Amino acid sequence: MRDPAVASPAEDSRARRDGLDERDYGFFGHPRGLSTLFFTEMWERFSYYGMRAFLILYMVAPASAGGLGFADARAASIYGTYTGSVWAAAIIGGLVADRLLGQYRTVLLGAIVIAAGHFTLAFKTLPFFYSGLGLIVIGTGLLKPNVSTLVGSLYPQGDARRDAGFSIFYMGINLGAFIGPLVAGYLAQRVNWHIGFASAGVGMTFGVVQYILGRQRLQAGIARLGQTPDRPTADTTAARRTAQTSRGFTPEETKRIGAIVIFFLAAVLFWGAYEQAGSTLNLFADRYTRLQMFGLSFPSSWFQSVQPIFVIALAPVFGWLWLRLGPREPSVPAKFAFGLFFMSLSFLVLVPAGAIASGEGIRVSPWWLIVSYFVSELGELCISPVGLSAVTKLAPLRIVGLMMGVWFLSNAFGNKLAGWAAGFFSSMPLNTLFAIVTSVLLGAAVLMFALVRPSKRLMGEAR
Repeated sequence: MRDPAVASPAEDSRARRDGLDERDYGFFGHPRGLSTLFFTEMWERFSYYGMRAFLILYMVAPASAGGLGFADARAASIYGTYTGSVWAAAIIGGLVADRLLGQYRTVLLGAIVIAAGHFTLAFKTLPFFYSGLGLIVIGTGLLKPNVSTLVGSLYPQGDARRDAGFSIFYMGINLGAFIGPLVAGYLAQRVNWHIGFASAGVGMTFGVVQYILGRQRLQAGIARLGQTPDRPTADTTAARRTAQTSRGFTPEETKRIGAIVIFFLAAVLFWGAYEQAGSTLNLFADRYTRLQMFGLSFPSSWFQSVQPIFVIALAPVFGWLWLRLGPREPSVPAKFAFGLFFMSLSFLVLVPAGAIASGEGIRVSPWWLIVSYFVSELGELCISPVGLSAVTKLAPLRIVGLMMGVWFLSNAFGNKLAGWAAGFFSSMPLNTLFAIVTSVLLGAAVLMFALVRPSKRLMGEAR
């Protein structure tokens, strides 16, 4: 039986014609405010991934080449701390929006602070370098969790467009992640490091301007549903009171939290490998990979645009695949196991490439990295969207926000782990380093496959 809250296409058309439908269809059949958030997130990811594409390369570049001249281990540690802190700060950003500023103003403040951070990095002294990274951490923590919350706020309960709206928003993320390294990475490596940092700031400034200009249609769309993004949510006090008066969890809730813990630990290992794209594999691209294809010479930072291309291409395929499988669709823990397995294969691909580079001292074909990134995206699409969905289904309602923040911590720990692993880049044969990562992930995948049935029992009726 059809949900009465979701109108059929014919009913939608008739209702809009008669002026009876309060919903907004101005942006390709979605609320007009989605366009504002699409471009805000696109420019934010442009700035973040554009700068990340050359960050570790700038730190290890000698002073004669305009870099900081850090040793690989020191640069990798700073990189891991920075990227990990960006994700950890999301918890604070959620609290600021819920209790102080509301989502709209928190996102605006975060975007301004991010732009300030990138422009601070454009100055050449070391204090400006650390200050700029700190500002980006704070700003991203304010923006990242709340811009997604605003997307959900545009749709009423039961609106069938919600999932498609998030898919469009997700494309904005990957579009920015694709373009950023091409622009900022090129300017940094081929013109001047600090112009690259500044270009990331310019991109975020574009995001701030269009966010302000789009405020009216964004707020109108949210206000249509009786919400007010300019101030903390009305039920914050009640939610805190409920949390304070609740005593413990039911046995069923405890089991579901246990399932989240298993998925969290698996995700930490996954992100610890995946995020080496910006550290270990970035150094591998710069020092040991041939930077020409089809007669075109390009900077090593452009490899950071490969993964977003595969996400854009593969995400619809995976969406179709899960629907096509129907009742045979793998369970959440099985998808996690497959994600770890694919991630292990992506590093296995690089073992012979590492042996060639370390043993023969020659630059290897760029296809090694491209194939590795393709396989890694098969893993990401089994874990990243699946994990977000699983947390919302498994977490007790009174702590779902907290558990989502905890889930983001898996990215934080994974990024720090990726930075730690990159510290061995110059002190260990590359094929050995890649083989160790492969072995750890393969072992984790085997363990996760063994935990599929116990995890499903912990999940109960949730699927």
